[in-house]
Amino acid sequence: MANVDSDKTLRKMADAFRELAATVNSQTADVEVAPFSRACSFVSPLFGCLGIAFKFAEMDYVAKVGDLAEASKSIATLNAMLDRDIEGNCVRKAGSHTRNLLRVKRGLDMVRVLFEQILATEGNSLKDPASKAYAQVFAPHHGWAIRKAVAAGMYALPSKAQLMKKLNEDEASARVQMQNYVAASGPVILYIDRLFLSRELGIDW
Repeated sequence: MANVDSDKTLRKMADAFRELAATVNSQTADVEVAPFSRACSFVSPLFGCLGIAFKFAEMDYVAKVGDLAEASKSIATLNAMLDRDIEGNCVRKAGSHTRNLLRVKRGLDMVRVLFEQILATEGNSLKDPASKAYAQVFAPHHGWAIRKAVAAGMYALPSKAQLMKKLNEDEASARVQMQNYVAASGPVILYIDRLFLSRELGIDW
């Protein structure tokens, strides 16, 4: 039974981010690109389960996590990755590792807020939790056309029960793993924000 449980998307996400959070909270080690990109890859299936409303996010997120995984073959830590882009004067260039890290971070944050909202909301609809998560994290960076398309897609979201089924979870186990991800991803997201802010790169571009 333990093996089946460890194969579940939410369990993989929660466990991987708990390990990253332990590194962040130790304050003695830099977060390495390889385990970070691996943890982020466990989040990808969740976007796929949310349907058309988050199709743009899924495609964008998966591509950028792939780029970070590729970068991990030659760059050890997130710190070093940002410094290399700063030296190469390509931080804000489309396709730069730094720009991709910022986009991936937003994906992680969107899922964190989505889980918080699901945990705080009664009923079977995901429309309110997903709308709030999108409005808080992605909408400020999107133009009118994308925001309108996402709003239309919200009506095609799975129900909470359908999402649980797609993730092979019952509600009780899902709530535990969602809470674990929310708790563990918070420090990791904050760590990434600080990487940018400490270098005066900003986080709103």
